[in-house]
Formats: sequence, structure tokens, C-alpha cells
Amino acid sequence: MIKLKLISILTIIFLTFNANAAFDIRARTAILQDYLSGEILYEKDADKSIYPASMTKIMTAIVAFDLIKSGDLDLNEKFIISENAWRLSSAGYSSMFIMIGDEVSIENLLKGIIVASGNDACVALAEGIAGTEEEFAIMMTAKAKEIGMENTNFANSSGINNTENISTVRDIMIMSNYLIKNFPDEYKYFSEKEFTWDRTGGNPITQGNRNPLLYKNFGADGIKTGYLAVEKYSLAASVFRNGRRLIAVGSGFNTKKERSTESSKLLTWGLTNFDLIEIAKSNTPIENVDVWLGKKDNVGVYVKNDIYKTLPKARKKYLKITINYTGPIQAPIKKDTILGKLKIAYKNKLIGEYNLLAFEDVKRLNVFSRLIKSINFLIWGDV
Repeated sequence: MIKLKLISILTIIFLTFNANAAFDIRARTAILQDYLSGEILYEKDADKSIYPASMTKIMTAIVAFDLIKSGDLDLNEKFIISENAWRLSSAGYSSMFIMIGDEVSIENLLKGIIVASGNDACVALAEGIAGTEEEFAIMMTAKAKEIGMENTNFANSSGINNTENISTVRDIMIMSNYLIKNFPDEYKYFSEKEFTWDRTGGNPITQGNRNPLLYKNFGADGIKTGYLAVEKYSLAASVFRNGRRLIAVGSGFNTKKERSTESSKLLTWGLTNFDLIEIAKSNTPIENVDVWLGKKDNVGVYVKNDIYKTLPKARKKYLKITINYTGPIQAPIKKDTILGKLKIAYKNKLIGEYNLLAFEDVKRLNVFSRLIKSINFLIWGDV
């Protein structure tokens, strides 16, 4: 027989995000995501093509982090600075002020990129990894496609003027999400407010992080600013408060001040108008389901991935979560066998369905025990 187990009923109205109509920010294009649920809370022309400017440097860092994670690169390894890299430290661009022939550690180059937004550091890292910046840009674009950035092409490692260096705020959001999820330790670089470069043949240079939100007291811990004359000001930003993270990306802000205030406004709107609800945690039993002729009368079931939903605070109605399975389930049962479904519905409309897996093995009873149990069932109806 089919069994239904009701876990909980939450009063919610499931997200349609029509709140967009009543809220807007002064940006040409923008997007806001609740990190854990993956829900998009706000978007404005999110697939419009942009020049990502220095937000490009997020991918430059990701490519390096990938190689460090695989053991092909080490933070203490040093690259020799070429004339190409040095030229960007002396031409009015953002830089960490490296010199030709310097030997600079990968960690310092990464901090120079992430904190000081050094274009010279980008070229030095790209050449050290791939030989040329052009080859490194191919690696960047390949990584972008791999993680789902369908409308992005990287033409250089820094984001400085190049009409072939294009993306969208949605793709930048995908990239930012990937960075935070896959490199939690390295992501801490993005929250550092200053970087001191103890350069060769000169006094140390200390530069502050260009992300204005880091200096506001509301939980910002990244990610990266950008500016190009043709694109105006841009920002990929993240806040982490009370176990909840939001990622916002905006481009086409007219001024530095507008970039800061409007990004803050968007993130604050997301924090104050929505709640994050935890439905289930991965690899943690949610409920027990009945077992027939097993050495255990029940077995726990779980989902492979965390499940969260983001809900409007002021309109919570009728979210129903049920476990559906045909049971009792006959032993033997192997761990990770699909035993049923976790279903999430709003007003009887299915909005999510997830496989429920056996949390452990359940062995079958021996012949004598099975016989006794079967007789008891025939006489008493016990399972």
C-alpha cells in the first residue's frame, strides 16, 4: 500500500517574486540570489550583455584556486614578472606595483588581484600559469562554460577594455556562487580590507579593498567591484548574516556612491523581505519508513543534498511537505536504495520532488523468524 507521512505544514505563499514590480534599484542590470535555496529574489534585465570589468578577476582567482586544489600549484610558488605585467603597473591602471624581474609568490599575486584589484598581478598570474594571457583567457572561458556561464567570454585576465570580454549579471552570480561553494577557505581573501605588498627595492605599499560594502556593518564579506567608462560602475557582492547568505550583482551604476547605496539597498531588501526555510539536511535521516521481514522494523531515509526554500516574510501560507513510499518495504534493503519521494507542495501544487534514500542496510530475517512474523501478521495483522 502507498503510505504518506506528513512531516510539517508551514504557512507560506510560495515564491512568485512579483515583489519585483514594487521594488527597483538604479542599475542597468541586476540580480539577487538566496545562496542556500538558489532562489532568485530579484532580477532586472539579468541576461543583458555587459562588460564585466574587474569582476572578471573572480574567474582569474577561480582558475588559480582550481590548480591549487588539485596540487598543480602552490601558494608559496613564485612567478617572475614580465614586462607585459609591469606595464600595467605604470599606465594608470589599478595595480599592486610589481617590477620587471620580481619574483612574487602566488599568494601575494592573488591578494594583489582580489584586494588591490591589480591588473599587473592578473597578467603575472596568467602568464605564470598558462604562458600567455591569451592562453589563460581560454582556460577562463572553458571554466565559465563548465560551471554554466552560458553567455560569457573572457578575453583577458583583468577585465580591462576589450569588446570580446563579455558576460551578464546572471553569469557573474553563477561564478560568485561557485567561488563561495567550492573554495570556502580561499574565499576569505575577498573579505580582507587591505593588502600590504612588500615590494622589491621600495617601501611597502598598503592598499585598501575597493569593495565599499566591506566597510558597512551589515555582514558583507565580498566580492568584487568593477569599472569601465563604457559600462560605468559594477559590483558583485555577498552578505552573510545569521547563517544566511545573499549574492547580488549589479552593473551600470552611474556613480561610485550609487554603486554602494543601491547594492546595499538590494541586499537589505532581500534580508528584510524574505525568510530562508530549511526543509532537509543532506545525509541526515528525515523520517523512518516501515520495513517488512527485516532485522529492523524501520529504516531512516534521507536526501542527498540540502533542501531550502526562500519565502516572503509577510505572506506565509500552506506549504506541505510529505514522504511518499509504497510500504512496508521488504528486506533486504541496501544503503542508498531509493525508497520513496520527499514532496513539497503549495496549495496542492507540486513545487519540489526529491528521492529518499535508505540511510543504512537492513538485513533480512532468517527463515524461522520470517515464518513466525508472517503467521503473526495473518492472525493479528501486525507488520
